[in-house]
Amino acid sequence: MKSLNSRRGEMQRSSISPSTILKVFMVCIFSISALGYYRIYKYSSSNSHNLIAEGYQHGSIHVSGRVGHIPLENGDQNYNAKATIGYAITVSGCPKGDASRGDFGAGITDGAAVLLHSIHMNSIRNPKSGSRYDYKMYALVHPSAEVCAQPTLEPLGYNILVRDVPVQLQYIKGDYLREKVPNNGCCGEKEFVKLHAYTLVDHPVIVHLDLDTLVLKPMDKLFDTIIDGPPKDGTNGGVEVAFDDPITSLALGQDAGTKQVDAFFTRDYNMAHRGMKHVGVQGGFLVLRPSMLAFAEFASIIRKGDFRQQGGWGGLGFGPFYGSMTFQGIIPYFYDHLHPGTGIELNHCVYNNMADNPRDQPTVNDKVSGHCRDGYNRPDKNDECEDCRSRGFEEVVTTHFTLCQKPWECHPQSGDRIQERLCRKFHGEWFRIREDLETTMWGRPKVDLSNAGEAQRERGGTFDIQQFRGYCMRSGKNGYLAIKVPK
Repeated sequence: MKSLNSRRGEMQRSSISPSTILKVFMVCIFSISALGYYRIYKYSSSNSHNLIAEGYQHGSIHVSGRVGHIPLENGDQNYNAKATIGYAITVSGCPKGDASRGDFGAGITDGAAVLLHSIHMNSIRNPKSGSRYDYKMYALVHPSAEVCAQPTLEPLGYNILVRDVPVQLQYIKGDYLREKVPNNGCCGEKEFVKLHAYTLVDHPVIVHLDLDTLVLKPMDKLFDTIIDGPPKDGTNGGVEVAFDDPITSLALGQDAGTKQVDAFFTRDYNMAHRGMKHVGVQGGFLVLRPSMLAFAEFASIIRKGDFRQQGGWGGLGFGPFYGSMTFQGIIPYFYDHLHPGTGIELNHCVYNNMADNPRDQPTVNDKVSGHCRDGYNRPDKNDECEDCRSRGFEEVVTTHFTLCQKPWECHPQSGDRIQERLCRKFHGEWFRIREDLETTMWGRPKVDLSNAGEAQRERGGTFDIQQFRGYCMRSGKNGYLAIKVPK
């Protein structure tokens, strides 16, 4: 029998070294972290898991946010749809009613309700639309907005997904971005919450829209292009691309064998100026192919934080401009520089029409002047540009209430000038869709708009009845009669 001292000696000789203990400890820590990361993204594909975990392992990604499984209702089976498109909005804060930065006021209820119904009317659920696609609604809600967004949006039919920013400020390595982004654009770093739209991988296509937008026609042609690929005949398949550029030639900018369209967007030429290298996207409209890999790459870009004071993202001219540190700058950096040819710029007179002046000088008595804002970097267009204010209402697919102001502010837009004529039509359509929502979906009485007494009795308002359909008492936001959601 061995003595106690001899056994102690063997134990001492076979003891684990401190460096080995440290290695084991680090493996355990990483295993726990990886398990947590896996649980956060358990609904993504297995291939995406491996590649994202690799980025996490090498310290290039730090992701935060509450994420869970997203059940998918099989609208395809119920409506024989080609696919179910996910539509997402983002709520970064609760309304304050003081017109402060990023405050949508009545938009969080009324804007969301009418937007959803406009999507419904242009889906397969409305046979008159001719669309082959169903829809499902999501609200990406910053934790600070959960208290107002959930009780407001859930009754309307939105699936509430509470999401924090992809990367917390303290994990952004770039000093300039980390310090300045909280005051950039409408909503600071909370604008990055929109990027969680890329994680909705149960759908082949996601459409992210702002609350103050409206869908006027089906977007099937965009969905077909992302799902089926660009048309084989060399045409754009009916998609109106910016500058009439062919989709196929843009897609040829990709590596061989990867010719696919992953996103459609419009640019905000109101922010353009001569000498600007890259124009930012308009943040209220993005049609995208969801991808956990894309989301992880965005998170990695943010965490690196290479946004420079003079050169924007990567020092390549993707900024500085309004919102360039967040969504409006990182999206063009991703699709124009990192993945050229995969993102297609659309004609902003057809998609996301804001009734904006295309030139850099004021319009007086319907006469335009100045140079084309979208032509600064396109000398081949010879300073010729379309005036979106003159585009036929029936040709517009989506509109965005920015320059036209919000419908729930009851602006009559009754002046006979180019700045107001199209805006009035957009506002009138918003109120028509609200009326359809309340009468056809919620069973409320229809009103003879030629009878002011009936309109006032049933709806409360008599101001410009043919335009506002009884939902405005007078001009201005204090004259607006808010939607009463059924309980």
